[in-house]
Amino acid sequence: MCLLLVLGLAIAVAYFYREIVVKGKRCTSKAKLHGKTVIVTGSNTGIGKTTALDLAKRGARVILACRSKQRGEAALEEIKRDSVDYSFFSMFCPGVQMQGRTADGLGLMFGVNHIGHFLLTNLLLEQLKACGPSRVVNVSSMAHYFGKIDFDCLNTHKALGLGTSFMEVLQYYSDSKLCNYLFTHELAKRLKGTNVTCYSLHPGAINSELARNINSTLQLFLKPLTAYFFKNTEQGCQTTLHCALQEGIEPFSGRFFSNCTVKEVSDKAKDDAASKKLWELSERLCGLA
Repeated sequence: MCLLLVLGLAIAVAYFYREIVVKGKRCTSKAKLHGKTVIVTGSNTGIGKTTALDLAKRGARVILACRSKQRGEAALEEIKRDSVDYSFFSMFCPGVQMQGRTADGLGLMFGVNHIGHFLLTNLLLEQLKACGPSRVVNVSSMAHYFGKIDFDCLNTHKALGLGTSFMEVLQYYSDSKLCNYLFTHELAKRLKGTNVTCYSLHPGAINSELARNINSTLQLFLKPLTAYFFKNTEQGCQTTLHCALQEGIEPFSGRFFSNCTVKEVSDKAKDDAASKKLWELSERLCGLA
């Protein structure tokens, strides 16, 4: 009898843990977006695609910005089956977790996870101001707590690091997520007095394709764990939607959100000198300086 009670309690705890902690809060905004244009990077897969679909259903003109034109077009066809009209634009995706080089010679994670978004945002800033109120939402991660910025390596090698081991790659991913927050922090300061606001966020641990490039044996081992402890893409896009749509969060421009709630970040993520230095370095690498 005691064994049955313990088993029942364990099942109940596991159920409520998944329902409350893993699935998390949902975006409650009922905002409609008719006449609005939204660009969603990485929208050929994962939370990017789910985010794009939700925004389109609200009436927005959605531009799919993807690193791979072929994968983007495949996603577009899949989305069309939901009877949603989309525009399509091939550019880049929001997150990679692997080493390599971009076509411009940048470290892959630095180039794709940070520089691409920095450049796109800057190219669109005047248009965003002209058609405001507008928002810029950067998907960062709690991993930024473990990040650090090696400016010597960035200046010399245009990369966050040169190692290739699993732990080194994981560190560089955390570094790129710190770049995302520092970019948002600096952008918010530069946007003061305009009708454009910006936010960064942690979407949660997502059972998506981000880890598709890790060892297949490790993927097999992790599969049952991710199925239980990770959000699906529909649950994982809720904080992104909250930052994009929720009314009244303008005073929190530049802040970090998780589970549809404002969260505090580490001191290094609010370092004004580091955010300014990263901005100026990014401008030089993009040819904007």
